[in-house]
Amino acid sequence: MTDTAIATTELTDAAASEDLETVRLVNGLSCELPANSPLAKLLHSQRTWTGPDAKARLAILRAAKSVAIVGASPNPARSSFFVGTYLQQSSDYRLYFVNPNASEILGQPAYPDLASLPEVPDIVVVFRRGSDIPSVVDDVVSIGAKTIWVQLGIWNEQAAYDGEAKGLTVVMDRCIKVEHARFHGGLHLLGFDTGQITARKTLR
Repeated sequence: MTDTAIATTELTDAAASEDLETVRLVNGLSCELPANSPLAKLLHSQRTWTGPDAKARLAILRAAKSVAIVGASPNPARSSFFVGTYLQQSSDYRLYFVNPNASEILGQPAYPDLASLPEVPDIVVVFRRGSDIPSVVDDVVSIGAKTIWVQLGIWNEQAAYDGEAKGLTVVMDRCIKVEHARFHGGLHLLGFDTGQITARKTLR
């Protein structure tokens, strides 16, 4: 093996050992960066709002019994479909899909809006553009839900502040699938499926 190959391998191993996080750039694109990299720190320095920490997010997921997904899609290629599939198969949540342009998603009825749901969900997960989040916050408040969970790669800092001012618990720019799997033994800390088979009872 050449010196260049050895150096590349060492660099890859070192990068793999670092915690990666997905950051959203000003052009709307997102990418994975080592959490301690200068660019990641710079991007975070431009944010002033911080959401619940890991312990608080775990408490949110443990306490919830029902989850509504706003912006759910029947398209298997969309991330909301993937997240809905995971929650349907790997959690005990009562799951509701909200999409005014669909009648059924993953074998369940789709609802046109949050007000049409048969119950007030404990968590409202949002797959919408950042500019749409303020209106979703208003909808969540109007039905009396307590937590809005805005998916990974979606950021609207003012909406986060406004939501909290209106009494909501706000989680933003985090994937509920990744968080649930990480807390319940399905993911490595970097967010990858470990493939581990265990007899230990997992928390739902």
